[in-house]
Amino acid sequence: MTFKYQDECEIWLSDTLENHKEVALARVADLLSLTTTDENGCMISDTTLPRKIRFNGRQVAAYRFVYCLQNGAILSEDQVVRHRCHNRLCMNPDHLVEGSRADNKRDDYDHWSNGTDYRLL
Repeated sequence: MTFKYQDECEIWLSDTLENHKEVALARVADLLSLTTTDENGCMISDTTLPRKIRFNGRQVAAYRFVYCLQNGAILSEDQVVRHRCHNRLCMNPDHLVEGSRADNKRDDYDHWSNGTDYRLL
């Protein structure tokens, strides 16, 4: 018997994917239907800060919820969902990728130096 530590975020995501996947995916579809797509392909809601969602007793960023449900990803609290478009309001699953905080910071430095080529998204 092996023991694997899981933080609260991983436990919540595991439970959501195993027991509430259909309802959660319907919620993702509802979230995405409420967005507008801008000229860069970003799917944005009408909020000034990244949208939050409450599901199954936990509040998370909507883009993280969308990414994890669309990809079946069980991320720990130390893992982040990075925006390839560098738009934190974006919930487009094609613009989201998982990584570490260091990856996210490298993305920022690259964006500050070179900008974003939206044709590559």
